[in-house]
Amino acid sequence: MIDLNNHGAIGFMDSGVGGLTVVKEALKQLPNEQLIYIGDTARCPYGPRPAEQVIQFSWEMTNFLLDKNIKMLVIACNTATAVALESIKTQLDIPVVGVILPGTRAALKATKNNRIGVIGTAGTIQSGAYEQALKGKAPKTFVSSLACPKFVPIVESNETHSSVAKKVVSETLNPLLLKKLDTLILGCTHYPLLRPLIQNVMGNQVKLIDSGAETVGEVSMLLDYFDLANTPFSEKAPHEFYTTGSAKMFKEIADEWLGLDDLAVKQIRLGGK
Repeated sequence: MIDLNNHGAIGFMDSGVGGLTVVKEALKQLPNEQLIYIGDTARCPYGPRPAEQVIQFSWEMTNFLLDKNIKMLVIACNTATAVALESIKTQLDIPVVGVILPGTRAALKATKNNRIGVIGTAGTIQSGAYEQALKGKAPKTFVSSLACPKFVPIVESNETHSSVAKKVVSETLNPLLLKKLDTLILGCTHYPLLRPLIQNVMGNQVKLIDSGAETVGEVSMLLDYFDLANTPFSEKAPHEFYTTGSAKMFKEIADEWLGLDDLAVKQIRLGGK
């Protein structure tokens, strides 16, 4: 059973820095909550990895966060959501939220011509999770999915403003330009860090859906539903950020993206690696 008196933190996990795009939205929408984030940067990207390995890594991050006595878990990674959400959700007694369904709902609400694109990692696209969710709700929707394997490494290396990033985004998204899409789901939480480049290639007529940002609305609703939300008068511990990779690189990206004062990042090890 959920402990209604638990005013612990909300845990966020991702394959790397991408989930910070979800955290950024959570800082806006949930200012009274303590956030604890773990990014498995050392083993990122998850997209090309076998599903069994992604599930194993996801459980390692989950257990790390459970040791922090979190009251809710957000799987802020589309690949992990696609393959590990159900496994984790059925075994935990706290609310567990993924990023795919909120993004799907937002896309269906936004589209005018029922032609929706999805970009994501190889793992997310191969899983068919977005297409299944979209077709499950609106069977006549045209869905065009595209794996963008080069995007995550660009973000993780903090090269989002480089000429290389501009070239890679343009060349990768080119096949979508003939699909007459009016809505594009950013099906990886790393991708909003490339949003200006993606928007420039797709054109202003295409609505970009940030699946991670949409997820925070669901988190907020569940906090209220289960009476887990902190009030402005609740004692709140500082936010915590952990990475399995370089704390310095993680902090550089987090500082730029989140704009928090005195943001501290600790490096940890998972799975003996």
